[in-house]
Amino acid sequence: MRAPDHWQSPNHWLARVLTPVASLYASVTRARASMVVPQRASIPVVCVGNITAGGSGKTPVAIAIAKRLAALGEQPTFLTRGYGGRLSGPLIVDAEKSHAIDVGDEPLLLARSFPTVVSSDRPKGAELAGHKGASVVVMDDGFQNPSLHKDAGIVVIDAGAGLGNGLLIPAGPMREAADDALARAHCLVVMGKGNAADDVISQARSRDLTVIAGALAPSGDPEQWRGKQVLAFAGIGRPQKFFDTLDSLGADIRETQVFGDHHSFTDDEAQALLSRARDQGLTLVTTEKDMARLSGSGHSGALAELRTHAHTLPVEVVFDDPEALDQLLKARINAASRAGDYKAF
Repeated sequence: MRAPDHWQSPNHWLARVLTPVASLYASVTRARASMVVPQRASIPVVCVGNITAGGSGKTPVAIAIAKRLAALGEQPTFLTRGYGGRLSGPLIVDAEKSHAIDVGDEPLLLARSFPTVVSSDRPKGAELAGHKGASVVVMDDGFQNPSLHKDAGIVVIDAGAGLGNGLLIPAGPMREAADDALARAHCLVVMGKGNAADDVISQARSRDLTVIAGALAPSGDPEQWRGKQVLAFAGIGRPQKFFDTLDSLGADIRETQVFGDHHSFTDDEAQALLSRARDQGLTLVTTEKDMARLSGSGHSGALAELRTHAHTLPVEVVFDDPEALDQLLKARINAASRAGDYKAF
């Protein structure tokens, strides 16, 4: 989906009309959570989530955290519900053979780094991860899902977008009130530049949460984009961030094409992109998440051709204080070892 315009303005007429619906949504969400007793997995669970819907950089942060856990000697496995996929699991994602239509796009991206489990039932997914040799589960999303106990809750927010209009879905982008989210969190990761998240940062610090800044940085050779004439396309939460990154690397962006987050490309759309690039002599470039969706499409024809001709801009998260993050992860897993049958560092 593409973020509605009214999510950025509390005075938008549609935001005002939908505010009563948002209040009902909040009441139902809280009531559901109060009736669920979170199950404790057999291994520690680190959950990376967000307060708003989409675009915060949650999945790259989850990958970066899993890498830090691996460097600390852990064997992480990702757990995700597989948004956009038709299979409920629990199942292990095959990075080479699984299709986005089955498991979703983000699991395919995650599976390139570490073993990944898709499961709409989070406790069953964590159980499968443990059976397959994981020493720690890294949940990509699911922060608002109360079914599984989280030993470390890491909330990601975009510094440039903040909480949008500050209203709950569907009046705004918020999945829950910031106070409720931070009350369950142990760390706030602030991605990118801007001041829109300053209030949330202040709230987090008042609760003595660890606050860490992060940024998406290109991996690989950034010089390959300097002066290159490109047609950039993306179906992610905040595509402008992708375009801005390309621009910062010196790419000559002649055209852009925006699709909704988790967009399923059609053959006609693929053919249109190929034709526009061919007619103007442009290089097609997209995000790793979009390419994961294309690579896991199982399609042929124009989609397969787009998959072959499009390039990706690989990125990774760089933290301003990675040591503080390591200390937080160690402390939370050590705390979990006192509550359950977990190993301590």
